[in-house]
Amino acid sequence: MASHSRISASYSLLIACALFLPEVFSGEKPNAKNTEPENEPFRPKAGEFPPLEKAHSYRGELVFVDHANRRGSIRIQSNGRFRFISPHPFAMLPYGIVRYHGAPADLRDIPLGTMMHVRAFLPPDPKTSPVPVYPVDNRTKKDGNAGTGTHPAENHVLLLEDEPSHCLREGKVWKLQEIEIKDHQGTIIARREPEGKEDEGATSSGEESMTIDAATRIWRAREFLAIGDLIEDGTWPASGKKLLDDQPVLLGITWKPTPGGVFTRFHISDIWLDGPAMERAARQQNETHKAFIRSRWMPAWVDAVEYGEFGRATVTATLFGGMDESLYDDFKKDSQALMAVSENTLKHWAGGTAGTSQMAAKGPIVDVIKPEDNVAPMGSSGIQIRFETDLITEGFRPARVVRIRPASWPDLHIPREEYLRDSRAGHEERFPPPNIFPKY
Repeated sequence: MASHSRISASYSLLIACALFLPEVFSGEKPNAKNTEPENEPFRPKAGEFPPLEKAHSYRGELVFVDHANRRGSIRIQSNGRFRFISPHPFAMLPYGIVRYHGAPADLRDIPLGTMMHVRAFLPPDPKTSPVPVYPVDNRTKKDGNAGTGTHPAENHVLLLEDEPSHCLREGKVWKLQEIEIKDHQGTIIARREPEGKEDEGATSSGEESMTIDAATRIWRAREFLAIGDLIEDGTWPASGKKLLDDQPVLLGITWKPTPGGVFTRFHISDIWLDGPAMERAARQQNETHKAFIRSRWMPAWVDAVEYGEFGRATVTATLFGGMDESLYDDFKKDSQALMAVSENTLKHWAGGTAGTSQMAAKGPIVDVIKPEDNVAPMGSSGIQIRFETDLITEGFRPARVVRIRPASWPDLHIPREEYLRDSRAGHEERFPPPNIFPKY
């Protein structure tokens, strides 16, 4: 196995890699420390990207996904007993970003049971929220054995990321302290802390004991290993304990019921032993997401509309952020594109049985405007396009969400659950209504 210093160096290289952590994704430079305290509940405004530092943060287990409407439920970790906590509904903001394995993702990519880090706000418009609306102070309320803060009013998500994505964005690693194994299962004691903890002011999350078992996946460079493989080569003991000397790794973390009366203990689903292994996982997920966006079109919102004669107009729109740079590079000046009206859930609006391409406005991209400093608020790419069409539609208005496809992308037909038949549909039909979520 590579030395610890070489593993650490691999992670440093990965964290700096622009492919997976461009500054345009976060609006912050990697390793930037957020020194501002969490603010009072914040409600985003239409047409404005909310500041990340005003988001409410929590962590929990993904237990339900409605991928077509970009919403789901999370069992939020609190100071109570984890199994008593009822799932809390959330909805992605239209510009909300999902990250999995250090790369862009869609909700459908995340396995249920995965522990996720959340940055969320109050609903922008409670009247049309696709999930239940809670009292503004709900994060301060205690729910019996479940603890406090398990149902915050901040359930509209700007950033949803799994454990390795969170660590990569914040420049952290898990340092393994000790392992105890019996019959290919056991526990690992580890702590999450900034890589290179020599930095003044760097803080550790404290030691945490997590379970492993025969299903835990272990990744080393191009190798896919199991616990038995590390036992065979002498890296881990067949039985008993072994000190792991602060070995730096990245972890995939889930939750499953634990025997022995332990109320909150998490499970390690994946261990990435080095940078190349994590890079491969990120690259695979990145390719999955690129194909997904090319089939569903790039989401954006309208900044301004300049009206001409006889239905002509020039639409200025900001492309949403958090995606691979190659997708943005496909938006070129003087190239042809299609623009279609979308719902805040990013569902397309269709005309009866007509496909999105048939109902979309068509025309050239007359300009592509990129920020000079390559830094934008989270949720925004910072890239504006000016699109000219001779068939402007009602849905192209400032702050409204649209989907845009360069003509070079494939013309594909999406499944029925991902579009609305009619732009006149009420929000009850669009979502469907929040009462699909059970009341526990």
